[in-house]
Amino acid sequence: MTVTDSWDMPLRTRLLVRALNRSRGSDRMLVPDEIARSRAWFAPTRIPYTWVTGPVPAGVEIAGTSFAARDGQSIEVRTYRPRGAPGDHLPALLWFHGGGWVLGNTRGYDPICAWLADRARVVVLNVDYRLAPEHRAPQAVHDCVDATRWAASGASDPTGAGWRGGSLGLAGDSAGGNLAAVVAQVIRDEGGADIAYQALVYPAVDATMSSESVALHAEAPILTRADMDAFLAHYLGDAEDALDPLDPLVSPLHAEHLGGLAPALVQTADLDPLRDEGAAYAAALRDAGVDTRHTNYPRVPHGFLSFPGATRVGVAAREELVRWVRDHAYDGGLR
Repeated sequence: MTVTDSWDMPLRTRLLVRALNRSRGSDRMLVPDEIARSRAWFAPTRIPYTWVTGPVPAGVEIAGTSFAARDGQSIEVRTYRPRGAPGDHLPALLWFHGGGWVLGNTRGYDPICAWLADRARVVVLNVDYRLAPEHRAPQAVHDCVDATRWAASGASDPTGAGWRGGSLGLAGDSAGGNLAAVVAQVIRDEGGADIAYQALVYPAVDATMSSESVALHAEAPILTRADMDAFLAHYLGDAEDALDPLDPLVSPLHAEHLGGLAPALVQTADLDPLRDEGAAYAAALRDAGVDTRHTNYPRVPHGFLSFPGATRVGVAAREELVRWVRDHAYDGGLR
């Protein structure tokens, strides 16, 4: 019996995890060439891949745009808009992708971002923020804060159709969930946008890695403690001015106060090292008076929202995410 087989997952989930474990190299986060290859890969949006990732709805137009970050660097944004939606009628949702602040790309999130755009009737702005180790913390935070303020200005995509520049949503998975949580705190404190809601999908919110689930699931499928150590080593670095793991720009769970933040959905995976810190953040938000919903999904590992076809609960988790976005994106029930 393999390590994967020993986990309490449905057979189809175990088979996918086993295939993913075989395909990823042991030095994928140590050698620059391997990091580059990992960043560039994404599952094609065609059968049989979409049996696992979910299809990209035909009713969504995918395009691209960009904005200038605070240092003048042009940051690409992949946009998803329901076809036929009028002008600037739709609200916007900023999506920050996962990958430990080191890996990942916007193309790999076409299935979930297009699905959100189609089902929730929002314009999804998938931000290609800069990655470590070339760009250490807090560069990713700065890029995502700048993206949020740019979106709040009511910018436009290449088709000339913009989005409502008022209330915005923030969402992301894993490291992207970390960035969404951090951006919500920075915008609350410094202004520049009106945040209507946040959706944090198995977020990394405590860089001290001291929660019980980190030890319990140190050898978990998809994400291990060794992976987490490598990601944080790249993201924080070892320079004298490196951010402390307790800094709220890295660990939003350790912010001095959490009151006044936008309503939050927190989704966690039961077989995930990040499970307990996600649950702790949801509890801390609730204790601070923030409207918070937390759902822990059983028998699934980290990353499960990206492969709903290989789980029993992936579709339900996506439906919950869509309901949360749709219910909070519109004022007065406007559709």
